[in-house]
Amino acid sequence: MFYKPEDGHGLPHDPFKACVVPRPIGWISTLSADGVPNAAPYSYFNAVGSAPPMAMFSSNGTKAGAPKDTVTNVEATGEFVVNIATEALSAAVKGSAAPLPAEVDEIAQMGLTAAPSRLIKPPRIAESPIHLECVLHQVVDLPSADPAERVAVVFGRVVGVHIDETVLTNGLVDATKLRPLARMGYREYAAVREVFEL
Repeated sequence: MFYKPEDGHGLPHDPFKACVVPRPIGWISTLSADGVPNAAPYSYFNAVGSAPPMAMFSSNGTKAGAPKDTVTNVEATGEFVVNIATEALSAAVKGSAAPLPAEVDEIAQMGLTAAPSRLIKPPRIAESPIHLECVLHQVVDLPSADPAERVAVVFGRVVGVHIDETVLTNGLVDATKLRPLARMGYREYAAVREVFEL
């Protein structure tokens, strides 16, 4: 089949997100300008550079007609943490996607542990085995099919990396121990349990 996105696809559900899979999930923790912790998962997330290391996430849409808390917080404070989402944390990751009021601490709401970062103010999610402490580099606004819904891509420079030694094998990050969670299409997710070398 072929379709032009502006003309529609004729399928039961939009296939676009199912075409680019798996997408790693960046579980982004931030602080509001008033110091309220926030955590939200983003499947439009990735590493986008290595010298210096950079990470990005894209926030699409709004929360009840207002900008999403994560982008608002990053723009206010200039900092965020990428907590790597894992299979073991999938229920908490999904729960933290709920559109809660800005004054609600999602980390506490999910029964998770806020751990201090070393170089920035937003907390890490202690249960995640890998954290990337980031400072804001740039926010790029992309076109949106709905002018009321912002599409913002946030780029951050990674200034600190935490790796739990339980996910290392011979000094290498072992994906079969980490079991990172990935977003597939529709409501499907995947976890890395097997790897091979080329």
